[in-house]
Amino acid sequence: MSEFQRTAIVTGGARGIGRAIAEKLAIDGLRVGLADKDEEAATQAAQRIKSSSRVIALEVDVSLRPSIEKMVDEATRQMGNIDVLICNAGIMDRAPFLDMSDDFWDSVLKVNLGGVFKCGQVVAKKMIQQGKGGRIVNVASNSGIFGGRGRAAYGASKAGIINLTQTMAIELAEHDILVNAVAPGPTKTRSDQPDRPWPSVINRMPLARYGRPEEIAEVAAFLASPKCSFTTGHVIGADGGFTISGIMEG
Repeated sequence: MSEFQRTAIVTGGARGIGRAIAEKLAIDGLRVGLADKDEEAATQAAQRIKSSSRVIALEVDVSLRPSIEKMVDEATRQMGNIDVLICNAGIMDRAPFLDMSDDFWDSVLKVNLGGVFKCGQVVAKKMIQQGKGGRIVNVASNSGIFGGRGRAAYGASKAGIINLTQTMAIELAEHDILVNAVAPGPTKTRSDQPDRPWPSVINRMPLARYGRPEEIAEVAAFLASPKCSFTTGHVIGADGGFTISGIMEG
């Protein structure tokens, strides 16, 4: 099967890392369903991607299974089989642990972890029905590997994604569906972010700078490709060495 014949869905594809992944896959020759809760933003993003591949906008609320099922049906109708799923949609809100409300906790977990579970389950069943295997790439975070102030909900959701990725990989291997995750570190996705990360980050980050969305996209694209044929259940850190660093002085 050629790259041009393959089809991918990227959730949270209208902005930031998701948009960069959608663009990279399209440039690599995949047909791409750029899915987002903000349909207008998804449409604009899809129109701006310059490639010879077909890129369509899809509306989805990843916290709602009927919305996911509708998205998958529409993607299949317009583009055919689904070969790749990139689960990127998420909320990055912060709140102090002692002040965090149940509603805040529930909303972050419902979208971040619940969205990966529901999207992964719906698309995996479609892939099994198609009988041609597939690739699922979940976007985790280094916040799922170690703790961070204000990130009780966000970090827990991303840690859950890492464990879910491992379990999905085990159970879907018999169907030739490989499941991996990319864990971005500090990444500049907005123009209002400072040029450099906080000193507390720089001091334990060997590559002392923000990552770029396109750098995360390169890792996700490999994990989504046929070249990734013997790697499943793993988390690849795209974080400038942030996760692995210990004492960097003295």
